[in-house]
Amino acid sequence: MPTPHPPAALDGVWSLVQSELAGAAAPQFLALRIELEVRGGAYAVSFAGQVADRGTCELGANDTHHTVVLTGVSGPNAGKKIPSIYELVGEDLRVCYGLDGTCPADFATAPGSQLFRATYRRKSP
Repeated sequence: MPTPHPPAALDGVWSLVQSELAGAAAPQFLALRIELEVRGGAYAVSFAGQVADRGTCELGANDTHHTVVLTGVSGPNAGKKIPSIYELVGEDLRVCYGLDGTCPADFATAPGSQLFRATYRRKSP
């Protein structure tokens, strides 16, 4: 079982470099405009510099992966819990979000699934 990272491990600004929803790759021009900021147990997602979604995040681990549960406070995910798995390798962060409220088993998405996989690169600590 992986040991949970300390909450500060993900703190910083992350630029989206690649994403996939339900087995389909997102257009690259979208990735270049999205940033994720994590600070002190809170997150904010910005598109073209404007915050579009914010909430809290809680790190943990299950039998096979590091986990993070996002709880939306404002924006399209307000009131929703999004269980996710993540992998932190150097300055890259890979996350698979369970948009249907179910924690993903791995980092694969498939047509018809409610899974969103994103790869971010640390922009600043």
